Order: sequence, then structure tokens, then C-alpha cells
Amino acid sequence: QLAGMRGLMAKPSGEIIETPIRANFREGLTILEYFSSTHGARKGLADTALKTADSGYLTRKLCDIAQSVIIGEHDCGSRRGVIKRAIYKGEQVDVPLSDQIIGRTSVSTIINPVTDEVIVAANEVISEAAALKIEDLGIDSVVVRSPLTSDSSTGCSALDYGLDLSCGRLVEQGMAVGIIAAQSIGEPGTQLTMRTFHTGGIGTRSIVESEVRAGFAGTVELRECNEVPVNDDDGNEVLVALKRNGELAILDDKGRELEKHKVQYASTIRVAPGQEIKKGELLLQWDPHRAPVLAEKSGKVQFVDIVQDKTFREEDAGGGRTARVIIEHKGELHPQVNVVDEAGNILDFHYLPAKARLEVEDGQEVAAGQMLARQPKGSAGSQDIVGGLPRVTEIFEARKPKDPAVMAEISGRIELHSDLRKGKMTIRVISDSGIEKDHHVPRDKALLVHAGDYVTAGDPLTEGPLVLHDILRIKGDESLWTYMLDEVQNVYRAQGVQINDKHIELIISQMLRKVRIENPGDTDLLPHEVVDRFHFRQKNNEIAQMVRVVDAGGTDLPLNALVSRDEVKEANARAEAEGKETAKAKRAKPATGRTLLLGITKASLQSESFLSGASFQETTKVLTEASLKGAVDTLVGLKENVLLGHLIPAGTGFRPYQQIRVRKLAEPPVMDTSEQEMIAEAAQAAEALGADPNESLGMPTVQVRDMIGESANRSSDS
Repeated sequence: QLAGMRGLMAKPSGEIIETPIRANFREGLTILEYFSSTHGARKGLADTALKTADSGYLTRKLCDIAQSVIIGEHDCGSRRGVIKRAIYKGEQVDVPLSDQIIGRTSVSTIINPVTDEVIVAANEVISEAAALKIEDLGIDSVVVRSPLTSDSSTGCSALDYGLDLSCGRLVEQGMAVGIIAAQSIGEPGTQLTMRTFHTGGIGTRSIVESEVRAGFAGTVELRECNEVPVNDDDGNEVLVALKRNGELAILDDKGRELEKHKVQYASTIRVAPGQEIKKGELLLQWDPHRAPVLAEKSGKVQFVDIVQDKTFREEDAGGGRTARVIIEHKGELHPQVNVVDEAGNILDFHYLPAKARLEVEDGQEVAAGQMLARQPKGSAGSQDIVGGLPRVTEIFEARKPKDPAVMAEISGRIELHSDLRKGKMTIRVISDSGIEKDHHVPRDKALLVHAGDYVTAGDPLTEGPLVLHDILRIKGDESLWTYMLDEVQNVYRAQGVQINDKHIELIISQMLRKVRIENPGDTDLLPHEVVDRFHFRQKNNEIAQMVRVVDAGGTDLPLNALVSRDEVKEANARAEAEGKETAKAKRAKPATGRTLLLGITKASLQSESFLSGASFQETTKVLTEASLKGAVDTLVGLKENVLLGHLIPAGTGFRPYQQIRVRKLAEPPVMDTSEQEMIAEAAQAAEALGADPNESLGMPTVQVRDMIGESANRSSDS
């Protein structure tokens, strides 16, 4: 910018201004150049001021939801975990596996497959050396304990959390990890906001991947690609994939899979099935900027509802050619391109979204795999961190994104149907067992599937961001964790900020604390009541020990009562002794419920403690509800204790520490040999210096007086 040229600038809306600034700051800018240059700078300054506030508010919300999470025990006994893998950016490893697992606790024992030596035992923290060893062995995924799978009542145990990142030792009990997590996520938020300002609105575009090369040498195998031979621009015959969910795998000589790549629709396959390839050879290519629409069968083109100036217009394509571009249209016309056989039967049809360019004429003969039309892919504009902070807030608040993708509710084959209603179309998914599910989609949405494709439940059918609640409903909580974690981390990584996963996991686990009761079973919960996950599990564990009396027989047990198994045994033993009939009982039914995903604001307001909720937002509402319920606050979090002027239950105020009894030992503890050696060495050194050895040894001569009696008296006085 000082010696070359200032380059392309962006408008405040994020679009790039067509005319670049040719001058640099030394030559001086013309009036117009100066104006478009200040455009960006002004925006940077305004953004900084506004977003510092946003970032601060995010930190406050995060602190509020996580403030009660304290390391309450060493091990909560959970045997579940989350899977960690290396993260790829295209072909390159962006975050290696070792970085993801250092300082986490492994769920199972990890063994070197060659020598059978144990690298990490189950429930052992993975050290840096072990992590590098695991990576070198080519192990691609490790299951580690996580706050997400913790069974601890305080929200997290020491093994779920792993190392304390500030000192590299296992986290201590009583550590307020919730606040640490909230601040670790909130603090870079201010950095994210400032980042817009440095570039001064210079237009940037992300580099788009457009090819895949082989990572290993081996034999090619194509799966479900539905590939057809087509001549490329140079006249060479290449294969083109007509399926969206195809795969290209590379196998070694024993038929083991070395790597596999997803084959995108309409990508060119540069190798033949069964071909031997070398490492680094080109496998797949595709056009990163345009999504083509291909003929899936050979035949004759037939246009439907393609009318000039109503559904398409002619545009100058340069070089004296014109291009026909589909325009946004209202009304009854739905432009589509069909491929028909001689008799006029439709073999293949494609809806054309707005902005698609036609590449064929009406009535033209086409071969399978030929391009009928192409549509521009949504260009990644210059990503200001608005993609950043608001995206992070959107995820943590569990909001529905603008223009979300439609997800397949069930697994099955796709059928496309036109809808009777205006501007809609129906994507029908038919499962193997014959269940049908319709998804209604706006007609101009870009589809990710074609008729006849096989989709699994939870696959997106149209373009756009996913709705978190849908992921939870269709695919379950583990898919949701992975998606949320990746989305949040992608925003921070794009800005070059590193945050340890465990912080984000801890916040997500707090968002998923609540369960809505669907069937209360034999518990005393109510249907549709929203309870804490831990409370729900506790109730079910109590019920598991109980039975319901179906027939009292000659015992004194009340009919239909819930009693423990031991009580039934005792009563039956008494009845048998008296020669009466025994009681019959059946197992008590546990409650069933659905995990709820609450945004951080909502979760804070619905916390178990009403003091914490009331001091956050909507005070009157929270207190009114609490008083109507007759709620009791057990003062477990930090906030409630601060409000009442108590010692906070974290750090040295951790409750178990407060109740430790100190005893005087009758025998002094035995020193181990290493300490004795150390003292002897120190004494020799002191003698060598000519000092009195007994003085220079800073020997601990502290007598532990028995202060318990004294302190007890004192506390009774106070």
C-alpha cells in the first residue's frame, strides 16, 4: 500500500468496489480514490466501537451460564467421551490430532498396534510425548473424556476437564472452570472485532479448492459415482460424476483402504477405476465458481416455461455472443429443462434456479453428462468478522439462521415433485421400509440432491446453514456437539485465534443441561416438565431400585405402592412364615425425556438458582416465577454467594476444603530416601562453606498445634 498500489477496496456492505485504487500512499490518491479509501476506514472505526460492546455482552452471557461449573470431584465415573480427529483444510492438515488431545483424558487404553505397548492407559491424561507418539502411529481418532459427557452434579470432574491450561498440571478440585471457559471464549471476541480495522476494508477473497490429488500410491476404486465418459475441452475422454454422494477410494495391494474422497456432482474424474496411480497424481477436478446442471440421460432438449423477459433475459456474454440467464419470476411459470426421447417421454428434468445460464438450445440433441445450464455458486464476499462475532452469538444463542437448509428427516431415496402452491416444490424421501416424508422447499433454492439420490437422515437437501434444533431432533446430541464445536472454532480459526476445545465444550454442555419429560413413568415428575439433566438421572436411578406392588397377597404392602425390593423380600418372607400368599411386584417404569437445547440467555434465566437468574436479566419475571413456585436456592454457584456476601465455593473456599479436619500426627511422617539424601548434600555443602550445618538448613521446625479444640470454641462463641 505504500510503494505498490492500494488495490481493491470493499464497500461497507461487503461488496467490492469495481475500480481499484491504482495509486499508493506515497504518490497520493485522487479525490475519488481518497473517498473509496475512507469508506473502508470509516467502517472499521464504527465497527470497532459497536462490536466491543457486543463482545463484552457475549462474555457476560457466557460467564452467567457457566459460573456455577466448578471441578467438584476427581472422577465422576462417566465412561463416555467425544471423538477427536485431525482437522483438514482442503488437503492440508489445519489442526493436527496431537494438538487436539494434549492434556485430555483418554477414555480407553491406547496401544501401539505393532509392539502392543501401552501408550496411554484408560483414564490417564495424554501427555505431549504420548500425543505425538499416537499421531506418528497413524491413529486417526481418539476418544477423550469431555465436560459434554460428564455425570458430575457440579457440571465437570477433574478427569473430564483434563489439564489446567495455566500450569500444565491436572486441574485442581474447586477450580472455577466455567468462568475460565467463558473468559477464554469472550476475550478473543474483542480481538475479532478489532481485526476489521487493520485491513481498512481491503477486498479479500478466500482461495477455493478445485482439485484433489492422491495422498498415497495405490489402486483407484469408484463407488456410487454413476460416472459417464465425456469429451473435455481438449477433446480427451474423461469421466464425469452424475451422483452427489459418490466416493473415490485408493486401495493398497491387499485391498485395504488408504484414503477416500467425496466426489462432488459434475466433477471430472481424471483416473479410471482399477488404475495404478502414484502419490500426488491428479484425481478429481471441478469448477469452483459455477455449479453445472448436467443431462443424466442422452436425448433431445425440451424447454418448459422458458419465456423471454418473463423467466429469462438475454445478456451480453462478451465476444459478440449472448447468454440466456434465468431471472427471478413470480406467478405460474416454472422454468425447467427436460431431456426427452424420440417418443417425447421425459427421461430427465431439471428445475432452473434464478441466475442460471442456459448452455443448450431447445430441440438440441445431448449426450449423458453434457452441460445443460450452469449456475454461479454463492461467492464468498470479503468476510468481515460480522461472519465472526454475530455468528458465534447466533450459535450460542441457538437462534434459527436466516435462510436455513432443509434437512432430510428420514433416510431413503429422493423424488422431486412440483407443488400446487406457488413458488414451492416438494422433495419426497421414501425410506426402504416404504415410509414417505415430504419436505417443502422454495422453488428457487439451489438443491443439493437429484431425483434418485440416496440420502441419510440429517443430510441437507438445500444450500444454507443448518438449524441446531433440527440437528438435535434428527441426528441426536453427538452430531450437535460436533457441529457447534466446528462452527465456533471455524470463526475463531479464520481470525487466527486458538481456543482450546474444552472451553467451548463446557459451554455447550451447559446449553444442553435441561431435559423435557415426555413420559414420567413411575417417577413424581410431571409430563412436559423441564428439569435438569442430573436431577432427571437421579430420579431414574432411584426408581431403578424400586418395584410397584401389583398384588399384595397376604402381606401388609399397600396395592400399587412403590417400594424397594428389600421391603418386598422381607414382607414375602414374613408372609411365607405365616403361611399366607406372597406379594407380586413388577419393575417400576423410569421416566423418558428429550434433551433440550437452550440458548445461553435462556439457559441462564432457567438456571436452578433464581438469584443467579434474577441478577442477570428480566429480574421481575424471574423473581415472580420463583415466588409462585416457592423455589429454594441452594447457593451452589459463585454468583448467588457473591450476592449474599458469602465466601465463594471455589478455589480455597471450595466446600469440602472448609470441612477438612486437621489432626496432629502422633508419629512424624517418615522421610523418603531422596529427601534424606538432599538434606545430607545440603549439610555437606554448608560444611564446605564453613558454616554451621544445622543453622543453614532451612529445616521445617513447625509444630502443628492442635488448634481444632480452640477453633471449635471460637466458632461456638461467634
